[in-house]
Amino acid sequence: MATTTLPKSGAVSKGYNFASTWEQNAPLTDQQKAAILALSHAVAERPFPPNLVISEGDLGEERRVIGFDRRFYFRKGREIDAVLVNTHQFYKWFTELESAMKSETEEKYRFYVNTLMERIQICDGILQQVDDTLNLFSELQSLHQSVATKTKTLHDACDRLLMEKQRLIEFADALRSKLNYFDELENVRYVESNPQYAESAVYLVKFRQLQSRALGMIRSHVVSVLKGASSQVQAAIRSSGSSKTAVPEGVEASVIYVRFKAAASELKPVLGEIESRSSRKEYAQILSECHKLYCEQDYTCIVQQRISEFAKKEALPSLTRSGCAYLMEVCQFEHQLFDYFFPSSSSDVTNMAPLIDPLCTYLYDTLRPKLIHEANLDSLCELVDIVKVEVLGEQLSRRGESVAGLHPTLQRILADIHERLTFCAPDAHPRRGNICTCTFVIVILR
Repeated sequence: MATTTLPKSGAVSKGYNFASTWEQNAPLTDQQKAAILALSHAVAERPFPPNLVISEGDLGEERRVIGFDRRFYFRKGREIDAVLVNTHQFYKWFTELESAMKSETEEKYRFYVNTLMERIQICDGILQQVDDTLNLFSELQSLHQSVATKTKTLHDACDRLLMEKQRLIEFADALRSKLNYFDELENVRYVESNPQYAESAVYLVKFRQLQSRALGMIRSHVVSVLKGASSQVQAAIRSSGSSKTAVPEGVEASVIYVRFKAAASELKPVLGEIESRSSRKEYAQILSECHKLYCEQDYTCIVQQRISEFAKKEALPSLTRSGCAYLMEVCQFEHQLFDYFFPSSSSDVTNMAPLIDPLCTYLYDTLRPKLIHEANLDSLCELVDIVKVEVLGEQLSRRGESVAGLHPTLQRILADIHERLTFCAPDAHPRRGNICTCTFVIVILR
């Protein structure tokens, strides 16, 4: 038997040693070997059971997958195509079979290893995301701590400022109590009431001069601010349209009252101080001059345009109703604005008379020519009802003192209507259609 090289596999090496020892201890004769060869040929020709028979196509496919020669194919009960005549062929066949089995087994484990590696990579990604999230939480916590620290610092600073404010208020009160002596020392009234003091007359003259200069500066400042506001109003009116075009209704409040309220914010502290001292003659005089300066600001052109527009479009009763309603609205706005400038003086209606009377006069001058030419008793009676019942009886009493300045003008208009009724009544002859009207005229005239 030819000498062969021992396989390197451990299991095959042990089997090879055992087979070699067994062959040396029990050698076969040539006759025995021939019998074994005959038996092997007989066994090789034995057909497979039907459930184990495979086609040549499947067999060829498995030959390509396994990758070793057909003579040594042996897997899952398949036949051995070649006869193993010696131990060398047996060991070679066994080694290739073992390699094929290992390759098949390793393929399953390799797939499992690949799956595990993918899972490990996924877990590593999740761990990385968790680490990133923890880092973000740490950063958020540090930011929260920083905000909390800054908030505490701000609260401490606010507490210190409040304490400092309280100390300053106490210091100002203490200082004010000390300055009262200086107020008494420089008070004009105090010098007037104590003429026995040395050089009191000289100090009084100097005090009067300084007071006159201060009041003159106040008057100049009031004039400047009011003229500036009036100039802005006139410019806005000119920009809103030509002199032949009536100013839109919404422009009046925004142009006049808003502009003058802005000026009042600048003058209000000074005027408030003057009103608080109005019990003294010099301050009462400067307050009266401020009232006059305020009422001299001429923007009656807006009222004239509005009433002229009513006169062009409406009949006499409708004109009377619209004109009175418009003037009441203007008077309310003017009263609010005057109260904003002079809170203590707005309750006296006479203070606003220089401002309200020109506005009312224009309505009276517009209505009087139409009343003189009105000869219809029904229209005159309707005018009496409008002025006496609607305006004087209802609207003036409901709106209160803000429209009290209209009362004299409305009484003049009502007197003119009565005069016109007196003039037209003798010419009226009772007829079936106007008996009630004549009766109403008689009641009015009585």
